[in-house]
Amino acid sequence: MLRKNLASSRLARVGVFGLLTITTAVIFTTDAAEARRHRSRHTAHHRVQRDVSESSSPKFASIIVDGNSGTVLQSNSPDGIRHPASLTKIMTLYLLFERLESGKMKLDTEMPVSQHAADQDPTKLNLRAGQTIRVEDAIKGLVTRSANDAAVVIAEAIGGDEDDFATMMTRKARSLGMSRTVYRNANGLPNDEQVTTARDQATLGRAIQERFPRYYRYFATSTFNWRGQSIRNHNHLLGSVEGVDGIKTGYTRASGFNLVTSMRRGNRHLIGVVLGGRSGGSRDAIMRNLLAENLEKGATTHTVAAVTERNGADANTDVTDASETPARAAPQVQAAAAPEAAPSRLASRLSALAAATAAMPPAQAKPEVRPTESKIEPAPLTSGVISSQPLSIIPGSSEPMKPVRVKTVQVKAGTVKVASAAPAQVGPQVTNTIAPRSDVAETSGAVVARADLINKPEMMSQPEAPKAEIARAEMPRQPAGFGTGNGILGVLPAATAAAPAPAAAKLASADPAPQTIQMSATTRPVVTHSGWIVQVGALESENEAQQRIDAARSSARGLLSKADPFTEPVVAKDNRKLYRARFAGLERDQAEAVCRALKRADISCITVRN
Repeated sequence: MLRKNLASSRLARVGVFGLLTITTAVIFTTDAAEARRHRSRHTAHHRVQRDVSESSSPKFASIIVDGNSGTVLQSNSPDGIRHPASLTKIMTLYLLFERLESGKMKLDTEMPVSQHAADQDPTKLNLRAGQTIRVEDAIKGLVTRSANDAAVVIAEAIGGDEDDFATMMTRKARSLGMSRTVYRNANGLPNDEQVTTARDQATLGRAIQERFPRYYRYFATSTFNWRGQSIRNHNHLLGSVEGVDGIKTGYTRASGFNLVTSMRRGNRHLIGVVLGGRSGGSRDAIMRNLLAENLEKGATTHTVAAVTERNGADANTDVTDASETPARAAPQVQAAAAPEAAPSRLASRLSALAAATAAMPPAQAKPEVRPTESKIEPAPLTSGVISSQPLSIIPGSSEPMKPVRVKTVQVKAGTVKVASAAPAQVGPQVTNTIAPRSDVAETSGAVVARADLINKPEMMSQPEAPKAEIARAEMPRQPAGFGTGNGILGVLPAATAAAPAPAAAKLASADPAPQTIQMSATTRPVVTHSGWIVQVGALESENEAQQRIDAARSSARGLLSKADPFTEPVVAKDNRKLYRARFAGLERDQAEAVCRALKRADISCITVRN
């Protein structure tokens, strides 16, 4: 009996212990699941809070644009003034791609490295002054490492110096419709006056791939091998987000973390911009979310017109107001970056911006510069008569031409048969003489007027009358007022063409042999040169003009390597013969950059629109 009781008690204890074990296991499992759910909710809540906190930052701005329809799918402060940082290099490459597309530069063109370019920090290819770098290597250096030294090399190769290139960048931004973007350098290093907006960067992101699909592919470069080292692209969305094909990241302390992205998936195309991220990771995460949220909203057919450049005159006019944009935006940006800045510091910065605005020349204030020397074109020749033409249509003319004395030519006619009812007979020889005058140059028109006067009885002796009659019979009848126009050489009016008979008799006895008239060197056909022309001087000899061309080439730091040099003979107002030293085949921006570089080298320079 006792044994049975002990067995029952042992069984009861085992049952109770098992029940406790199962209960404990269930409790722990439930707590673990609840903990996981709690952590998941906490993480999601933290992510939402992070995104909200990010978007509330005064530096933050974003936009998603449908590349097929042009519609803005989502935006946050798209027109707020921000600093572009290294997104600036997108415009630097846009201008470089223009030169490549036009054939003015090639991918294997070697660009010289200046000391200014070599001094750029912090991200760089470690270029040294005096070296050269190929255009293609510079492109890859910009899209992968965001090399600041390579960006300045490009700027100097195209614009002469970085400041002039920045003006070209701002002008191009205006022509593309980027109305609130101002560039001050080529690489995006800190400059309070260099500003942009998310909307403007989306416009540039669309434009560069629509205009240069061949060269846009460089933005998809994942690694770049440079002098033994492998450089990875800073854009971490490449290769990690399906369909992303570019384009550029950027960061400075004032701007925060920036990113412009292009994504093509299926038939859809999105362009996204995020400015002012708190870190590279959060910036990338926000971009991923924006692309994912808006992908299904995108159109599947391409209907929007490509981004086109506006008329250059309108864009240049806008550039004159470019400095006003950062002036208005400076308080907002400065409040975001440094709220503790003193009012005096802000006032000094605004005054500096005003000075920069005053210093920038109006885009259309530069009139077309014409050469100071007048250019004489040969008059068109007809059958013995120099045709008259208004001075206003003669290229290079600015005042009436002075008469030029020419040699008198005696023309002796051969035998002439006169038709009549009588038997045919040989007529006497006819000699037309041109009387000299000290005040005007004789022309064929004057000869005609002189023939009429020869026939007057009081001006000649009786025996000469038959010759005069024959001369009048052989002369074709001239229209009324013939020979009374003011031609280039100054045709003598017929009413005042009388000359003394003794002079005519004296010329009649002169040597009848005709003389050859030599055309001067200035009557050579003018060679047509294309593009804008840069003139670097008008000198006394052709050799001196050629020396000036060589000096200009060596002083322009490669800007004239593709130009067409030539010398052009002209006659100055004081009748001196000069030789213009010129370069042709340039665009307006290039011609202006060349002149600025030459003037710094104390070489006179003017630009002429051909």
